[in-house]
Amino acid sequence: MVDQIARLRVELLHIEPRIWRRMDVGLTTNLRALHELVQATMPWENDHLYQFTIGERVYGEPSPEDMSWGHKVYHAKNMRLEALVARGITEIDYTYDFGDNWQHRISIEHVSSADPDIDYPLYLDGERTAPPEDVRGPPGFMDFVEAMANRRHPEHKDMIRWYGRPFNPVDFGESAVAETVRDIAAKRRVALEAFERSRRKR
Repeated sequence: MVDQIARLRVELLHIEPRIWRRMDVGLTTNLRALHELVQATMPWENDHLYQFTIGERVYGEPSPEDMSWGHKVYHAKNMRLEALVARGITEIDYTYDFGDNWQHRISIEHVSSADPDIDYPLYLDGERTAPPEDVRGPPGFMDFVEAMANRRHPEHKDMIRWYGRPFNPVDFGESAVAETVRDIAAKRRVALEAFERSRRKR
């Protein structure tokens, strides 16, 4: 089971008011799993590429094209939070969708012992609704919010049609986000228990 956890704060950069989420995550979590958690808590739709930047290294999903651009990408699944904590890393840069270029700062607020009665990861809190996919980055999101908030805006009807519903910048469906993370935690617990059983049979 999980022995230690990191409390993480994920903040979307270059947007005011700030959009952020906080969660407790097991230190054995790798960066690919962390990517999935950021997607679940914002929530994004996981339709685009991503990368983590830590110092000079980039972690993501490597492809043969990376080297042709002189751009080495390391496997996100091969780097765990515990290794970063051991190196004294307290901040990780995460980018999702290289077109819209959504840049996030992931801060490791502190590390502590896990509660044996809790399944991790655990969503804690957050504020404000993340931008919709394919809204053209922070400038496009600012235009989108302005148009959606003003019925007299010349693009209001077009934006409503494109988005499919009114946009609430404050209510991001926090209870649904928390439930999604609970589902992820339950699936990881089942997988871990199955792994432990298989080890005992050897």
